[in-house]
Amino acid sequence: MEDVAKLAGVSISTVSHVVNETRAVAVTTRSRVLEAIESTGYTGNAIARSLVTGGTKSIGVAMSLLANPHLAKLIHAIEAEAGAAGYTVLLGDTLDSADGERTAVRKLQARRVDGMLLTPAPGDTATLEQLARTDVPAVLVDRVSHKIKLDQVGPENIQSTSTLVSHLAAAGHRRIGFISGVEWMTASEERTLGYRLGLGRAGLRWDSNLVAGGGATPEDGVLALRRLLTVPDRPTAVITGNGAMTAGAFREARAHGLEIGRDLAIVGHDEVEWAELVHPPITTMAHPVDEIGRTAVRLLLARLDDRDRAPQTVLLPPELMHRGSCGCVPTS
Repeated sequence: MEDVAKLAGVSISTVSHVVNETRAVAVTTRSRVLEAIESTGYTGNAIARSLVTGGTKSIGVAMSLLANPHLAKLIHAIEAEAGAAGYTVLLGDTLDSADGERTAVRKLQARRVDGMLLTPAPGDTATLEQLARTDVPAVLVDRVSHKIKLDQVGPENIQSTSTLVSHLAAAGHRRIGFISGVEWMTASEERTLGYRLGLGRAGLRWDSNLVAGGGATPEDGVLALRRLLTVPDRPTAVITGNGAMTAGAFREARAHGLEIGRDLAIVGHDEVEWAELVHPPITTMAHPVDEIGRTAVRLLLARLDDRDRAPQTVLLPPELMHRGSCGCVPTS
């Protein structure tokens, strides 16, 4: 900082104000300081600064690098929103398991992050409850849980699933199956509710034989569709709970020699990268991944500013991407 101050012809305190944005500095002075920083390659000591300010200007992100098909897009949105507010992002892989999640959260806490964004691993309520009790603000991302008192943001599930049922019913389907997600997840419960709501709106009766407990992997989709295809008067259309199970359902349908879109319509939640690369292209409910990531950061920053406000849940509406797997003529 002394070198930067000498080069710019200013005091060390002025350099500190420019680097830490703790006081307004004249535009010309700030420009000289930034040029000196560029020429010296100076970087601030974030750890030392945290000892003085009590914060590291960093956000921890605990997510699974493999289980989240939209991870790159989500992280990009989070980094863009956090960077605009002057925060850096540290990523911890949860492996989508309870043990991995606990480890990732502890490592990020050890880095003294100011707050944390977390996509909960299946079955791990203990870590969420522990986070709700600590002084580190946390926001649940994508997978929400109304049983935990934390800020959270994710896709709206009830009306969107009802819309998928209505879409299939309008195409003439009367036996519509449903492959649900992980049982403990709020999203799975809401999508099941949306499925039942859609049936009611279409004048169709609920049939438990048309619902198969799924999970979160392609193999879960394979097993669930395999069971649905053994049902007497089997379904002519199926809704899946996520993109991974959609892939499994496609595989199983073809293993049975079924032509997707004609012998069996398949639609699902999650916009996967390969949705338009398979035949027929997949009709999906595309979740607003970018806005989910940006909203998560905004919720966390709001929590950092006001620790005492009531937890907020934000549900963002997905968009129906109408393609060919539902068996009807797709729209643009």
